Amino acid sequence: MIGVNNLSFEYPGKRALNGISFSILPNTITALVGPNGAGKTTLLRCMAALENPMLGTIKMDNWDTVRYPRKVHETCSYLSDFFGLYDDLTVMQSLKFFAWSHGCITNTDSLVEEAARRLDIWEYKDVAASKLSRGLRQRLAIAQTIMHKPKILLLDEPASGLDPQARFNLSKLLLSLQKEGMTLIVSSHILAELEDYSTHMIVLDEGKMIKHCALTEYQGPLQDIVILKVEMTEDAQKYAELLKSIPQVTLKSTEKNVAIIDFKGKQNEQKELLKTLIEKQIPVYSIQEQKQRMQDVYLNIAKETHPDKKSKE
Repeated sequence: MIGVNNLSFEYPGKRALNGISFSILPNTITALVGPNGAGKTTLLRCMAALENPMLGTIKMDNWDTVRYPRKVHETCSYLSDFFGLYDDLTVMQSLKFFAWSHGCITNTDSLVEEAARRLDIWEYKDVAASKLSRGLRQRLAIAQTIMHKPKILLLDEPASGLDPQARFNLSKLLLSLQKEGMTLIVSSHILAELEDYSTHMIVLDEGKMIKHCALTEYQGPLQDIVILKVEMTEDAQKYAELLKSIPQVTLKSTEKNVAIIDFKGKQNEQKELLKTLIEKQIPVYSIQEQKQRMQDVYLNIAKETHPDKKSKE
């Protein structure tokens, strides 16, 4: 569906992308993450055939972005972080214009209504874009990107400006689009929301791809680490030093009677951990394995990439 091979891109005096290669399967949602200046927006613009790479190739639905940019525009839709709207047009007029510009001449009214209702802006159909709030303008921009039902959707910070309910609805919409057969790449700093719908993750840093993985399979940079929630019958902080003394354990946090630890060991070794806790007279009530969150995975990768720096993401 999507293939990027040895992609490099330069701005005057700065290499924004350096030898990036990856492929993306159809009907997936890939989270594109990394610190500011990592090259996320540049990568999306190259994939949308809005910038030509210095080196390498990109194929979107098997169309080369340099040789066939118009074909890429037909099959792919891109929402930039700093988008523009025609302020004098109403919501309906804006959506109709985008439908026509993508060749949707017939059945336009139904396409417009469907997109507007999916983004909960149908009630504003006769309101000029200039009169819309920041969040409503964002929802209108998203509606425009899905208007022509593209095969591939590229979104740069789509949740920016949305209130909590609208962000929740956006997550549901993206999952719905995936179920309908669309392939999505979403760049965002809100890792908790990306986690709600992403199937894969690409991590960029300083123009290089650090990691590309399926979130359902990835267990973090240290494959044998699991996160455990240890409940006790007493205040967990009293036993913090004892927990730290266990070789395979890294204490992450304590709150009331709960300690969160990283355990470096396989699942069958957790029984030995329980035995060790009891031997150290730690009043354990229960131990539960917790799912590793995308933020934890990302921060672990960032720590490995820059061990002397703290991530700001």
